Amino acid sequence: MDVNLRTLGPAEARVVLSFQEQGRTIVRVGDVREILGSESTTRKVIRNLVRKGWLSRIIGGRYMLLPSEYGPESFGENNVLALAAAAVDPSYVGWWSAASWHGFTTQRPMMVLVAVTRQVPAKVIDGTEVRFVQLAERKFFGFESYDIYGRQVALSTPAKTLVDCLDRPDLCGGPSELTRIAYAALGDVDPKDLIDTVLALKSKAVSQRLGFIADLVGRPLPQDQRQALRRNIPSSYRSHFGRPERREGDVGYVAAWGLFVNARKSDLMAEVLRSGGEG
Repeated sequence: MDVNLRTLGPAEARVVLSFQEQGRTIVRVGDVREILGSESTTRKVIRNLVRKGWLSRIIGGRYMLLPSEYGPESFGENNVLALAAAAVDPSYVGWWSAASWHGFTTQRPMMVLVAVTRQVPAKVIDGTEVRFVQLAERKFFGFESYDIYGRQVALSTPAKTLVDCLDRPDLCGGPSELTRIAYAALGDVDPKDLIDTVLALKSKAVSQRLGFIADLVGRPLPQDQRQALRRNIPSSYRSHFGRPERREGDVGYVAAWGLFVNARKSDLMAEVLRSGGEG
């Protein structure tokens, strides 16, 4: 059987050892050029390092260095979350992708969702579609570095994951999947941390959705946090959750939270019940 052993020529070894000594994991074409000087040599060495399994291509001249600990054979980098998060700086993995990693859902999203601060087109990285979602500066917070299969990956915290999903249900599988995510997260996230994160987002609609869904799934917020959430919602403020239009059998207007819910309770609770949660 033919095996692609990760041997190194002199120029290739110079590049790899230099980045390993610096503790670098993300490599750009310009970084390699600074070491080798020659444009043609740089391109040749990068091609060889990709072929031999020392570099894994991300996007736009960015590569991930695969350390010697990966062994003598070229299997590449199969950590798609690490590759996706490394594609743009700054960024963090969020929404459905983060909810799955934090254990808030058993669903395995086929697409990786990455929060960024500028427009970046969707890419296919290592065979997986990666969607980059531009956030306003005030929403770009609440992420930490997590060890994901041996790589440090920027990922939204449990509290921010739920808040981001409440803000964009379309990025976590829709209202029913959001309800399941919220049910799991509310049993895991510290209520004060959650409310602080909601208030930092400065979204009245997110406050309304959180209060409503917490009540719906049988995990209401503690009284202090509930009052803090209510204070964030002006008495005259109204928003919608669910479909654009109302249909017969929908929950309708929820006075406690000033929220019009265009969805049936049975539909919203379907994924919670399927996962063994409250009825």
